[in-house]
Amino acid sequence: MLKNYFKIALRNLQKNKVYSFINIGGLAVGMAVAMLIGLWVYDEVSYNRNYQNYDRIAQVHNHIIEPLEKKADYATTLPQPLAKVLREKYGHLFKHVILLQWAGDYSMRIGENNYVKKGQFFDNGVIDMFSLKMLKGSKESLNDPQAIVISASTSKSLFAEKEPIGQIIKLNNKINCKITGVYEDIAKNSFLGDVQFIGNFENTKANFPEVKANETNWHNSSQRLFVQIADNVSVEQANAAIKNFYFKDAPDDYKKLAKEYQAILYLNPMKNWYLYSDFKDGYPSEGRITFVWLFAIVGLFVLLLACINFMNLSTARSEKRAKEVGIRKAIGSVKSQLVNQFLSESFLVVFFAFIITLILVSISIFPFNELTDKNIKMPFYNLYFWLLCLTFIASTALLSGFYPAFYLSSFEPIKVLKGTIRQDKYASLPRKVLVVVQFTVSIILIIGTVIVYEQIQYAQNRPIGYNKESLIRIPMDDPNFNNNKLIMKEEILRNGLADNVAFSSSPVTSIWDNWGGFTWKGKKAESESSFSVTYINEDYGKTIQWKIKQGRDYSNEFSTDSSAVIINESAAKYIGLKNPIGEFITNDDTQQRRQIIGVVEDVIADSPYEPVKMGFYWYVKNPNDVGQMLVKINPNLSANKALAKIELIQKKLVPSAPFQYKFTSDEYGQKFKSEQLLGKLATLFTFLAIFISCLGLFGLASFVAEQRTKEIGIRKVLGASVASLWRMLSKDFVVLVIISCLIAAPIAYYFMSNWLQKYNYRTEISWWIFAFAGIGAMFITLLTVSYQAIIAALVNPVKSLKSE
Repeated sequence: MLKNYFKIALRNLQKNKVYSFINIGGLAVGMAVAMLIGLWVYDEVSYNRNYQNYDRIAQVHNHIIEPLEKKADYATTLPQPLAKVLREKYGHLFKHVILLQWAGDYSMRIGENNYVKKGQFFDNGVIDMFSLKMLKGSKESLNDPQAIVISASTSKSLFAEKEPIGQIIKLNNKINCKITGVYEDIAKNSFLGDVQFIGNFENTKANFPEVKANETNWHNSSQRLFVQIADNVSVEQANAAIKNFYFKDAPDDYKKLAKEYQAILYLNPMKNWYLYSDFKDGYPSEGRITFVWLFAIVGLFVLLLACINFMNLSTARSEKRAKEVGIRKAIGSVKSQLVNQFLSESFLVVFFAFIITLILVSISIFPFNELTDKNIKMPFYNLYFWLLCLTFIASTALLSGFYPAFYLSSFEPIKVLKGTIRQDKYASLPRKVLVVVQFTVSIILIIGTVIVYEQIQYAQNRPIGYNKESLIRIPMDDPNFNNNKLIMKEEILRNGLADNVAFSSSPVTSIWDNWGGFTWKGKKAESESSFSVTYINEDYGKTIQWKIKQGRDYSNEFSTDSSAVIINESAAKYIGLKNPIGEFITNDDTQQRRQIIGVVEDVIADSPYEPVKMGFYWYVKNPNDVGQMLVKINPNLSANKALAKIELIQKKLVPSAPFQYKFTSDEYGQKFKSEQLLGKLATLFTFLAIFISCLGLFGLASFVAEQRTKEIGIRKVLGASVASLWRMLSKDFVVLVIISCLIAAPIAYYFMSNWLQKYNYRTEISWWIFAFAGIGAMFITLLTVSYQAIIAALVNPVKSLKSE
């Protein structure tokens, strides 16, 4: 019987090739979208789950209340001595307490060769904590302060088949290290996924005096702190134990500061790091999990659109299959057999669509990875994948075939065989509802996509306070740059490669230092906040082309500039002085007093969606005290030629350092990465949703035209024009699209306005977006329907009437 079902189903598919193509093609595209999104969602939710201690690793955070604004906030950087106290007094709560240095690119010198590798320094215990699989060495491989362990791929790229263990290398030409282990490459979708080597935190203390100096300094919060919770302790228990840490175990002067800020210590579990990276009221709230839910829902809706096509076309062609149902019932078929027959057709369609889906996904997985910056692979060798696929096929087949099967099998045989069955005016109502659902979803996606791009453009068009074009940054971590920085600057300018060259302590697009504890004239007692601090030389302003709003820029002509400060507009507003020029800022710790000589327009160094942080720009005369060179490339030269010549100059002066540079425009562009990804994926899935909807619309339009062949012929004989026939066949679909627009608009407005609320700097939702989506949907509908309508209207009426 089952064989017979599939044989008949196959014959029906062959007999109705156009409808079979629409059904199989639409389902294949819908299933491919759902599968790609499913793989992407799995990659997202499995982030960090490759670590065996996933449920027990956490980062230590501060929860604070800003004294002046009474606003809850959080801090991920903490005082270095906090780690020691946690180990000594709270050791029963934690298996590991680990300080770490920020990950960064390091020049790696091996013999005469230079490489650039990304590395990070941790306290000992990191191998065990993050369950690194050691291919060579053991979890004690980082016991030596100068030890580093490298990934397997890094070992292969550096040493090929040679033995890496014991090799001596030098990082940034000043940090001596010895390779003591090789670990298996870590999954890309994880915290350490892009790190190529791991070193001992003690080595940073030995090579960076500021890190060593802060070992006992409670007032410098520049380190991150990770813990592994003990096996018999829960996160809640650990949080309860350390909540009032500062008031019990910090020095008295720090207790006073902690009380002022109502500081609370708490653990942020690893499961929050990636998916819940946004914070609300100082605690993890949302983040990428919003994208995950959004695209999971989009994937289900796109699959639903494809299933709707199947249901619509199956029920629309019910009259053509009515006699088949009548004859089968007349010779003894029961309803369950007919249901099984039609469900078998559905399973066959879904099976063929699934085969095509696997081909489509396999072909598109590489460009999809490029688009999403992922390393997703087809899990063909995973049993769970195939079990999920079987479930996927069964659920899709039931979803798309359930309604048509029960609808077609409900016909009464007597009425069917007498030819008296006719669909009443409500028979097409379910199909119309499904078409409205299809276009409602498509219009919501169109509106959402436009608003996402509007938000990106709004932020990108925000004044950034400087000129990022043709501006590059060259990191100068190698000690051999010292005493060569000014020479390199002069050589670049002498050769006409740049308009200006400057030095700073951090990139223009980042804030690396935040300081608190400043006093100024008229400061309120509760006004205590942190300011970003950037050390710059006198050419910095000219190089980045910032805008002076009050006062003047730094200049060599003023010897007093060594004790001066330039502040940004946000700092000037916060300080609250009507005329800040000439006033003094004093650092409470060092008692260093600096006079304000200028106010500059806010420079966006953090998120372009957030208010600019209050900032101080401190003058530094000796470029050896800072590690970044900024070069404004001569606009009359091509960037490639200028960079090649700058590289030659550097190699001549500092042959030990690899030439590294970053375009400021690229670094700034990275700030829009998440939103741009959302926009690109939304555009792709919107296009596919519209394509699937149009496939179904095309099929329905062809069916309607076929169904009204005789009517069209009679109308043409009576003098109806092609235009009037086109209007007659198109108007019903236009009405459905108008209804879809009316339903989609408030739904899209509600969800997108909520999405925009997470940005402080956000665009407005304009009326034209809804008009554009509605007109676009109308145009697409008319374009899809018109082909069938015009073809039907142009048919010779003699043929139309003769066929009856």
